[in-house]
Amino acid sequence: MSAIRLLVLGAVRLRKRAHGYQVRNDLEFWGAHEWSNAKPGSIYHALKQLAKQGLLLAHDVAPSTAGGPPRIEYELTDEGEAEFHRMLRHALTAIDEKPDMLTSGVGFLVDLERAEAIALLKERVAALESWRDEVTQHWTPGPAGETQPEWDYIGEIMRLWVSTAESGATWARELIERLENGAYVMADEGKRDLSVLTQDE
Repeated sequence: MSAIRLLVLGAVRLRKRAHGYQVRNDLEFWGAHEWSNAKPGSIYHALKQLAKQGLLLAHDVAPSTAGGPPRIEYELTDEGEAEFHRMLRHALTAIDEKPDMLTSGVGFLVDLERAEAIALLKERVAALESWRDEVTQHWTPGPAGETQPEWDYIGEIMRLWVSTAESGATWARELIERLENGAYVMADEGKRDLSVLTQDE
């Protein structure tokens, strides 16, 4: 699953209706070009593909003040809204995706109701703990710096997996605690904070 689809759907959704340049600017403002494949070409390609798949509705609008052909503005269809939420839930629970998928999901975390966000993160913790337990069934981590002789340096891979699972679960538990203590304004609690959007031209 590609994070660019979630990022583009989420960016258009935040603005209600947006053209490609706005989506590109917003994603760059979030630094997405640094931690994902959200480069200009992939953003415009994703917009066209999502429209072709019926997830975005394309509207021709007046030419930009700089001249040139009419800009195309996009808005989510009902199917696009459903796909955004499906991908967001997947991003927060899947532990076998690239890091940019989780990062994208966290960026849209507040678009969920608080109870659902907490439940999804608990699913993530359970999946990470299950993965760690599966690894340690076959390999038991020794004290720091020690490797079981039968594993030799390959044991470092197992150590990495266990460490990754444990640190990921710790992060998710801490976020769950913050959410349970009322951090952030969630979808069922008020208006979405739009300060994350760049200013219009």
